[in-house]
Amino acid sequence: MTVLRSAGLRATATALAAVVGYDLVQRRRAILRNFPIAGHLRYVLEAFGPELRQYIVTSNNEERPFSRDQRRWIDASSDGRPNVFGFGTDDEMEAVESLVIIKHSPFPAPAPAPGEPGGPPDYMVSCSKVLGGAHGRRHAFRPASVVNLSGMSYGALSPVAVEALNRGARIASCLHNTGEGGLAPAHRHGAELVFQIGTGYFGCRDDRGCFSLERLRERVAEAPVRAIEIKLSQGAKPGLGGLLPGAKVTSEIADIRGVPAGQDCVSPPGHSAFSDVAGLIEFVELIAQDTGLPVGIKSAVGEAGFWEQLAERMIDTGGGPDFITVDGGEGGTGAAPLAFADHVALPFKLGFARVYRTFALAGLAEDTVFIGAGRLGFPDSALFAFGLGCDLINVGREAMLAIGCIQAQRCHTGRCPTGVATQSRWLMHGLDPDLKSTRTANYLVTLRAEILALARSCGVPHPALVTPEHFEIVCERYGSAQLADVFDYQPDWPVRSHAARQALPGRAA
Repeated sequence: MTVLRSAGLRATATALAAVVGYDLVQRRRAILRNFPIAGHLRYVLEAFGPELRQYIVTSNNEERPFSRDQRRWIDASSDGRPNVFGFGTDDEMEAVESLVIIKHSPFPAPAPAPGEPGGPPDYMVSCSKVLGGAHGRRHAFRPASVVNLSGMSYGALSPVAVEALNRGARIASCLHNTGEGGLAPAHRHGAELVFQIGTGYFGCRDDRGCFSLERLRERVAEAPVRAIEIKLSQGAKPGLGGLLPGAKVTSEIADIRGVPAGQDCVSPPGHSAFSDVAGLIEFVELIAQDTGLPVGIKSAVGEAGFWEQLAERMIDTGGGPDFITVDGGEGGTGAAPLAFADHVALPFKLGFARVYRTFALAGLAEDTVFIGAGRLGFPDSALFAFGLGCDLINVGREAMLAIGCIQAQRCHTGRCPTGVATQSRWLMHGLDPDLKSTRTANYLVTLRAEILALARSCGVPHPALVTPEHFEIVCERYGSAQLADVFDYQPDWPVRSHAARQALPGRAA
C-alpha cells in the first residue's frame, strides 16, 4: 500500500512538474507564465462563470437575459406547480428606470366559466384577426391561440427538443414555426405549422441553392402548414445571415435542408429571389396565389425607410404580406457576433412601435396581423406587446427554458448540457420528449391564462382590447410617462373598429 501511495505521489509530482514546465515556456498566456498551475484556476472559473453567477452570485433580478425570478416562474409553470411569489416585489419600484406599470381597473372583467372561451382548463383565446382575411387568401384562418412558438431551426435545436416543442404546441393548440432550417420529421407530431423561408431557402431550394416553388409545394403538401413566413432578418443577427457548423450538419439535416453533409451550412445575409420592396411584394403574392396560404414577413427593425416604402407599395398594389413578425434586437436563439447581438436592430418595444405607427398612419394597421417576438414570454411583457398593437406573440428561448434549458449559453458550441441545442446523441439522450412536451404545453397554457388575467384586471375580456392607456412608465426621481406619449401613438391606436371589437372571439356582450 505504501509503495502504491509513493508511486501515485511521484506520478502526481511528475504531472505537476510537466505542467509547470509547459506554463513557464509557453508565450500565449501571460497569467500562466507568471503563475504556473495556479493561473489555470482563473480559466476554470471563467469557463464556469455563467453557472456560478446563476446559482451563487447574482440576485433574483440581475441575471440576463432571463433573471432567476423569470426562470423560476417558467419552471414552476411548466411543472404545473404554484408559480406565485411571496413577501412582495424585489424591484426598487421608485428607483427603477423605465418600470412598466399596468393600470388596473376598479371594475375588472369577469372571469369566464370553465369550458368557455378564455376559461379553464385550456384558457384558449384566439387571435382578434383572421390571418390572410384582408387579402382574401384561399386558406385564411383565425389562429386558435394568441401565444405561439417562434422559429427555432431543426439543426440548431436537437431532434428531441423540436419534437417536444411540437408535441407541446399540439396539446396547447398553438402554431409551431419551423425556423429556417426546413421541415423535419420532428415537426410532424401534430402541431399546425408556420413554414419559414430563410435566405438559404432550406427545404424549398433547387440544386443551385435558389428558391423553388415546386419544392415549397411539396413541403406544404406533406405537413399541416397553415402559413408561410419569409424571414428577412432576426433579432440576434440582423443583416448578417447565419451559419450551422459542419459538425452539426448530419446526413439527416443535410437531406432536410438540401445541402452537403458535414460541411458548414451558410444562410446568406439577403435573399436572392428579390432585392427590393417591389420584388418582396411580388414574391409574397407568388407564394400566396400558388399555395392559397397566408404569407408574411419576419424582420428586426433598422432603417425606417423600408417600412414606409412597404406600406406605400401595399397601398398602391393592394397586395403584400398578410402578417408582419417584428423581432426585437434582444431576441436570439441564434449565435451571433457580440456587436450584432448588442448593437444592431432596435429593441422590441421601440422597433415594433415604429412599424405599427407607419402602418397605422397609412391606414393598414387593421388589415395587417402583427406578431411580436423578442423576450415576450412573460405575462407582463406580452400584455405590453398587445397594448402596442400586437395580435399574436411568439416565444422562443422561454419555451427552451420550459423543456430544460438552463441558460448555460453554450448553444453555439454543440455542447448544450441539457440536450436542447446540440446534435450530440449522448447529450440529447437526457431530454425526454414525453415529459418535456407536457412541460411545454403547461408553460404555454399558463402564459395564456395570466395574459388573460392581466387583461381582465384592466377591465377588458380580450388582450386585443388592451390599449396604451392601460400602461404607465415609471422613471427615476418619481417621474412617470404615458405609453402613448413615449411611443408617439395617437389616441385611437391600436386601430380597432367598432365592428372588429364586437367580433372578438369570446368577447363578453
